[in-house]
Amino acid sequence: MTEHPTPAESSGTSEVSDDKALERVIAVRAREYRQAAGLSVGEMAQRVGISKAMLSKIENAQTACSLTTLSRLARGLDVPVTALFRGMDDEREAVFVPAGHGARIVRRGTRVGHEYAQLGSLRGAHKRMDALLVTLTESSEVFPLFQHAGTEIIYLLEGVMVYGHGKSSYTLRPGDALQFDGEAPHGPERLVELPIRFLTVTAFGDSPQH
Repeated sequence: MTEHPTPAESSGTSEVSDDKALERVIAVRAREYRQAAGLSVGEMAQRVGISKAMLSKIENAQTACSLTTLSRLARGLDVPVTALFRGMDDEREAVFVPAGHGARIVRRGTRVGHEYAQLGSLRGAHKRMDALLVTLTESSEVFPLFQHAGTEIIYLLEGVMVYGHGKSSYTLRPGDALQFDGEAPHGPERLVELPIRFLTVTAFGDSPQH
């Protein structure tokens, strides 16, 4: 008669499987970096100072590496030790905004007929990205200028406008894109054809300042 595992036994099997996750990630990264360096298993083993059989076990997730072996492996591959764990994080942030559901936000241009819809904002340990859908429906003689850290890209969806950046001006039509350093003063200079809609995405670096 075939014995079926009890719930407790099933749980234990799952935990063992989870424990193998780190070994599988190290295996993939070790093989990936070795192949990128154009080295055979034997050549890599000699460089690292371990046996060919041991390296083969590491690359096939058949053994758990000691900290010493990991350090020697990283040194032989010329990568940081942390590079061997890349991909271990299971959760990655994503933001989904259904059509028409972008949160309305107030910025300096709001008072002159500019509408801003927040399409998403990702914030990590070393990066940040903000995306806005901007709609201009009213002509104005005075336009606000913006300055901020990071790199911005504008993609025009509808209408025609003249957009200034620093001492330069650009006429943007549907399908045109403009990428620039946000530290320089920038903003619309002339609204040629209303309404105007454009997508703007700003990417910030390690020290975000907005």
